[in-house]
Amino acid sequence: MTLTCVDIGSTFTKAALVDPATGELLATAQAPTTIDDVVTGVLAATAGFPDAPVVACSSAGGGLRLAVVGYEELISAEAGHRAALSAGARVVHVAAGVLDAPALAALRGAEPDVVLLVGGTDGGEASVLRDNAGVLAGADWSVPVVLAGNAAVRDEVAAVLRGGGLPVHEADNVLPDIGRLAPESARAAIRAVFLEHVIGGDRLSTDPRLLSWVRAVTPDAVLEGVTVLARVLAPAGVSVVVLDVGGATTDVYSVPDPDAEQATLGREAVGVPWRRRTVEGDLGVSWSVDALRTAAAAEGLPVPGNDPLALAEAAATVALRRHLRAEAGYGASGASARSAGLVVLSGGVFRHAEPEAVDQVVARVAGDAGGAGSVLNGTPVIVDRRYVLAAVGLLAAEHPGAAVALAADLLQGSDQVTSRAG
Repeated sequence: MTLTCVDIGSTFTKAALVDPATGELLATAQAPTTIDDVVTGVLAATAGFPDAPVVACSSAGGGLRLAVVGYEELISAEAGHRAALSAGARVVHVAAGVLDAPALAALRGAEPDVVLLVGGTDGGEASVLRDNAGVLAGADWSVPVVLAGNAAVRDEVAAVLRGGGLPVHEADNVLPDIGRLAPESARAAIRAVFLEHVIGGDRLSTDPRLLSWVRAVTPDAVLEGVTVLARVLAPAGVSVVVLDVGGATTDVYSVPDPDAEQATLGREAVGVPWRRRTVEGDLGVSWSVDALRTAAAAEGLPVPGNDPLALAEAAATVALRRHLRAEAGYGASGASARSAGLVVLSGGVFRHAEPEAVDQVVARVAGDAGGAGSVLNGTPVIVDRRYVLAAVGLLAAEHPGAAVALAADLLQGSDQVTSRAG
């Protein structure tokens, strides 16, 4: 038996044929993503192994766009924001407090696929949650809502939202008590919205096969893959940072300690998740290239032209700087991306470039004095040339042994490049 793990990206659809019993990577293929109907691209990418069942993740069209509406920014909204990130969503807007007309206009202008509505601890303050539900219900807007606020008024608030014609997915409170963050239920609800309203809708395809294939949004699958990789390396005390430069986004994943989740559970209200990810929707080498150039200029970096590696270098530098700033802003304690024992480069630009050219890019990023250099300088760096991290993540739940084997194979089969500042 074989299994095809597929990542439907904004630019390319990548397929990996895997033996789910052993984790052996048997073949890889890719095809351009067909945005008008992504199933066409999946069939093209898997044409060489048509009999293998497909499991997939998707970030086509930018993935899941999520907005957070909370009670106040430093507690409820931030807790919801982090729950959203951990579910693989791309957070496009965060609002705090009662939604007045300008705030509602800004929320709608962000064009989210789903609104995560939070606010209040269980049995605590409920007026803002009630008021925001009323505003959304009266807005003549059919956006799906994940309700993850004060459980004492959950039924009442859900009824108000449904009365306004909004699809509602109820979840446990992301902040049930001061000092305790509980994002798991909201994560599951966000994933359900992704599958039902994005994959099961008609934005990407009307072909019912898509819904049967897709299990997760791509950043979520890759985060699972990075976690498996970190556990493979854990006996050696090596933490992992993955830098994935894509056509539409650049994502940074950091797993400083794969055993830290239980150690830190319940310690902080909105503490930094043990698995950290930033998804930068304005840092892409094709779909977001104009925004990438603007971001590079804002950071005081040379504005890249059309050379793919120059664009990837700018995206990597800005993304790593932002990731570190996010860690500092969230009050991170313990290990950070700066303590990485291994950096993995992913994305088509790095996979298809000559090793010497990648080495030069890495050396320049390692020399960045704005923060990115502190992650790469002196750190072993490898390139995921076969793009297996998404496949590892897709295998992790149902075939954990195969996921571990495939992650270990990544370490054996990847090029190592120089990471010291040039």
